[in-house]
Amino acid sequence: LDECIGALETLLLDKNNFGAMVCGDGSCVGCGEKTVLRLFTSTVTALMQQRVKQHLEKIDNLITGLEQHIRLQLAERVDLSDTGAISGILDSHRDSDLSLSELSDELDAEHAAEPVDTEWLRRSTGLLEQLRRLQWLYREGQTKQGRANMGIINATGCSSVWGSTFPYNPYPFPWANHLFQDSPSMAMGVFQGHMAKMADGFRAIRQAELELTGEYNPQEHDEFFTYFDWQQFSEEEWLLCPPVVAIGGDGAMFDIGFQNLSRVLMTEMPVKIMVLDTQVYSNTGGQACTSGYTGQVSDMAAYGKTWKGKAEIRKELGLIGMAHRNAYVMQGSIANVTHLLEGYIEGLNSRRPALFSIYSACMPEHGIGDESAETQSKLAVESRAYPLFRFNPDAGTTFRECCNLEGNPDIDADWPSYKLKYHDAAGVEATLDLPMTFADFAATEGRFLKHFRKAPPETWNDNLAPLHEFLEMDADEREDRYPYIWGVDSKNRLMRIMVSEELVRSSMDRLNYWHQLKSLAGLDQTVDEGAIASQARAEMAQKLSAGLLSLLAPGDAPPITAPAGGAAAAGAAAAPADYEPVWIETPECQACDECTKINSRIFVYNDEKKAIVADARGGPFRDIVRAAEKCTASCIHPGTPFNPAEKDLEKLVRRAEKYQ
Repeated sequence: LDECIGALETLLLDKNNFGAMVCGDGSCVGCGEKTVLRLFTSTVTALMQQRVKQHLEKIDNLITGLEQHIRLQLAERVDLSDTGAISGILDSHRDSDLSLSELSDELDAEHAAEPVDTEWLRRSTGLLEQLRRLQWLYREGQTKQGRANMGIINATGCSSVWGSTFPYNPYPFPWANHLFQDSPSMAMGVFQGHMAKMADGFRAIRQAELELTGEYNPQEHDEFFTYFDWQQFSEEEWLLCPPVVAIGGDGAMFDIGFQNLSRVLMTEMPVKIMVLDTQVYSNTGGQACTSGYTGQVSDMAAYGKTWKGKAEIRKELGLIGMAHRNAYVMQGSIANVTHLLEGYIEGLNSRRPALFSIYSACMPEHGIGDESAETQSKLAVESRAYPLFRFNPDAGTTFRECCNLEGNPDIDADWPSYKLKYHDAAGVEATLDLPMTFADFAATEGRFLKHFRKAPPETWNDNLAPLHEFLEMDADEREDRYPYIWGVDSKNRLMRIMVSEELVRSSMDRLNYWHQLKSLAGLDQTVDEGAIASQARAEMAQKLSAGLLSLLAPGDAPPITAPAGGAAAAGAAAAPADYEPVWIETPECQACDECTKINSRIFVYNDEKKAIVADARGGPFRDIVRAAEKCTASCIHPGTPFNPAEKDLEKLVRRAEKYQ
């Protein structure tokens, strides 16, 4: 789990994980926030329960060992070598009971045994008491349910309203509600107190370990333990610390509480911040927010004769989070659960502040159906309205090293494509392959609906331009041209839907932002240096082979076949002789979308919605191994790597073994 291996969403099949959020039924039907939070609390619980189980075993062993250690140390101070003295004491107590303390006292009196080191005894028994209390806190505590797996500071908003009807809330964790803007700051204070408590426990464990090995030296260790805090925790100790999480919506994090969020991200304090991004102030009536899109219609950004919804572009909180350079940042969505849970795990395990900004469908404010949170989240990702990315400062120094756009569909393209099914004039079903632009997504939601008009067929002419083409035109070319997207009417016939100027600007903004993210991640490079190097090596190897073969007798030389052109050919020439490409038991495929989301160049669906291998060398071996690990049907067999120079190849080969 810590390595993000396997079909992670199956963690909900564990009853303890699923029960990490037990209700919250005051939310709107289908609320996207509730799904986001349920997956988060389940991930935290799944991570913590195994760690705590192992830690408890360690504490149990320390208690047993320390008890025995104290007994043995005390017994060494009593002279048991004079059996005659012992016999005499027994004879004197022939008619009465003899206690262990009386035996010890009389032997001491008889032989003047070495006095007990009271400082040592006080310290050792104090440690034993601390360990027993720690054991009680983990197993039982005041709640009778043991230690909690996390602590939540919930900003006032939707999540605090549907998540709390005093004195109850849906979480089996300590939970506190705070002012609209203050949850990150309050979380910092709670974190400090929480870490002091954790330090008390780890201090006792470390001291007990030193005592048992005879290495504890008060002069050497007391000063260290006096100032021992969370910054001195080992990695094992850090991972045992339940996270302190600040939860809030757009107003609490994007606008009114933005300065508090920024302050946390600038610290080294690993507080975790969950932003439920609905692009609007959902709880207070649906007012406009800086998280909203250009053209979005809401309270205080109405649509009318002169005002056409929100005028500004969207504030990108994830991008601002990256600018702090010190925090783990993940922008995610339930559209790609694997990406979401991997980001949760990485951010929770990081010893840095972490910002999780998650797309959260809001049925009433987005104008969508109660059952459509997953569908609309998927459209938001595919239309570049809400790109997925992760920024991990521990991955390197440059933005290219730290930024990761995995999880987005068709990363190389401006817009992913989709198939629009319709009936032609003869009533025969046909399909169009179309780009999924931001406007195609917006046309499915009520908050943008006023920006679209249906163009009657009699008005169709050469002045109408598909939106994706219109966006590529300069100002002169756009003159007297009118953008549209394709749709179908109630009879499933094609129709052209005219797009407003505001939605054109919003679509352009989304496209520009996608290009900016790709630039940060180093994916805007037109030259594939790796492919060029591979091709050069292949050509050199071919020339050397040709030179060697020319020395053979004419009849002995085998024919030389030049590889097909392109990067794939270079890879083919450079692949090991025993290379085995990835293959799929296609009939077993369950269409879980895992492999196609990881790399849509390697894996595609056939007409029967079954996965096949389109290009075995369409991406790194890492993508192939991850696809095998995520496959719910276990029908992907990775084969062997074709690029012997790939990073971490030895580890990837070991991970691939179980799926061969």
